[in-house]
Amino acid sequence: MNSQVTAAESEQFKQNDKVSPVSAAKNATTNIIDKGLLMPFILITACFALWGAANNMTDLLVPSFQKVLSMSQAQSSLVQMAFYGAYFLMALPAAFLIQKYSYKTGVVIGLFIYALGAALCYPASIAMSFNFFLLAFYVFAAGCAILETVAAPYILTMGPAATATRRINLAQSFNPVGSICGLFLGKLIILDGLNSADATARSAMSVDALAHIQNQELANVVTAYLIVGVISFILGAIILTKKFPKAKSTEKMDGLGASFSRLIKNKNWLFAIVAQFFFVGCQIGVWTYTVKYILVNNPEITTESAASDYMILGLVLFIASRFICTALMKVVAPARLLSVIAFIAIVLTCVVIFAGGTLGCFALVAISACMSLMFPTIYGLGLTGVGEDRKLGGSGIIMAIVGGAILVPLQGLLVDATSVNLSYLMPLLSFIVVCIYGLVAHKKEQEASII
Repeated sequence: MNSQVTAAESEQFKQNDKVSPVSAAKNATTNIIDKGLLMPFILITACFALWGAANNMTDLLVPSFQKVLSMSQAQSSLVQMAFYGAYFLMALPAAFLIQKYSYKTGVVIGLFIYALGAALCYPASIAMSFNFFLLAFYVFAAGCAILETVAAPYILTMGPAATATRRINLAQSFNPVGSICGLFLGKLIILDGLNSADATARSAMSVDALAHIQNQELANVVTAYLIVGVISFILGAIILTKKFPKAKSTEKMDGLGASFSRLIKNKNWLFAIVAQFFFVGCQIGVWTYTVKYILVNNPEITTESAASDYMILGLVLFIASRFICTALMKVVAPARLLSVIAFIAIVLTCVVIFAGGTLGCFALVAISACMSLMFPTIYGLGLTGVGEDRKLGGSGIIMAIVGGAILVPLQGLLVDATSVNLSYLMPLLSFIVVCIYGLVAHKKEQEASII
């Protein structure tokens, strides 16, 4: 029989919003995870890795479908619209799910939906239907959305308020571990499995010959997604049967209207949503068009698989930077660190756009190091001081992930209309927004420290 959290733990959960990021930095010696919650922390952190794998495997599908089905960049980027559109529609229902049931229930449901979406890739490949694949990726992403909506606030409640931002960054450090595993999986199975015939050669093939090649290439997509789907199902089964605290949200939503009325007056929360919208669109855009950028700017790279090595290198830097930034938060206020890193990203993106060539390729890789702390830090800063409205507030910030569904296709249109280099004007704009949010949030940190 699963035990419930104690009254003391529940009361601790309620206090987690009431300490400023500056206070967090001053109390760096406080334990990161509460006693008795280590196993739940490990299992939930594994979910961070799973949706990381999902995100970056999807990034590789844009160049893959472009080649397999002879699509434009804008057409193939509809994969991202389906994937990140699910986040927008599923974040709020997920919040009500954990309000009524428990974090554990939300995680298990999310993992099983994740597995279902991956399994739907099989009938989609049999039908050779791009629209069917979009449906599969939508269901797949719905599972990711539930996981992310449930896991992030759960991690925040697993310890003292003083270490909440560090704790979410620690958990998020394993997200890029999953991302790099997803990239390797996509590279070895999907990209390496692409036939060398280009669009011109394919247009000259007979219908049967082309269908044979496409069937093989789509079967590779199915194999990759079935692998992560099986892993998700197994993890869901483990969490379902594992005995650990099955906490419900201890903060009651006393009416959607009342909660929303309070949040809409919170300028920090509103700006965090805007910043997260632009950042997610930026991050996904940077990675989605990396393969295309490398192929255009590095004449020594001639295949999609070889170009994806730059994405892997970027994710290695992303992982290293996440741990470094988490450590830096012991001595540097999170918002200040966010604004500094965003400024560096702005400079690197200008190099990507205007310099190009080998220098641009390495600048593009370096951008990943800058992006590592942005999502969890914006999330944590945005929920500072929201109190009992944390569940709705967190859902609002997660819904901002819809930026990936809107900005990435727009960047694809820029690729088709201008060049892949100029398309990075979209991430440049996004980094500017994040930098401004960091400066504004840091001002709030300073005011809190004075008080």
